Amino acid sequence: MNLILLGAPGAGKGTQAEAICDRLNIPAISTGNIIREAIKNATDLGKAVKGYIDAGQLVPDDVVIEMVKVRLSNDDCKNGFILDGFPRTVPQAEALDKMERNIDKVIDIEVSDEDIKKRLSGRRVCGSCGASSHIDYKPTAIDGICDKCGKDTIQRQDDKPETVQKRLDVYHNQTVPLKQYYAKQGKLFKVYGQEDVKDTTAMTMKALEA
Repeated sequence: MNLILLGAPGAGKGTQAEAICDRLNIPAISTGNIIREAIKNATDLGKAVKGYIDAGQLVPDDVVIEMVKVRLSNDDCKNGFILDGFPRTVPQAEALDKMERNIDKVIDIEVSDEDIKKRLSGRRVCGSCGASSHIDYKPTAIDGICDKCGKDTIQRQDDKPETVQKRLDVYHNQTVPLKQYYAKQGKLFKVYGQEDVKDTTAMTMKALEA
């Protein structure tokens, strides 16, 4: 099954992608992770996109499209895949259609802007080992100190309140039209994000069976 997960930054797409991956045994492909890895390794791609990420802007379509095209050509995608973070615009969706990888379903995870801001602004990441935490939902034993390695935790630039608002503005302006694009194809299924992640996962699995 070839799937797409839609939703604002922080809506929980990554978490649901992992759950679906475990259920269907297909790879979850996150463009965000691919880009962050490139930035961490200071590759040419990483250097090129860092400015966009720090400003809360989208990476140019042609760069993202090529990244996804290469990834979908891998053998582990033959039996299906989950796209998390792509497509983000209608032109990207049209480019995906041209790759001749038919999309079976598009799961749209709906979460309010206020809840998104609370989720993202509270996230922390260990500057050493990369472990994630949250000041409200998953706090570390000692504030600001990673539970795993004892190093300092940090707030990523794209999780700061002012950047989160920019990311939401970009999402509403450029990504929301995707809902109409896929709704017209009869592939859009909405899931409303719940307080308990397990409840959201249950609803997501139900949408897959619809």
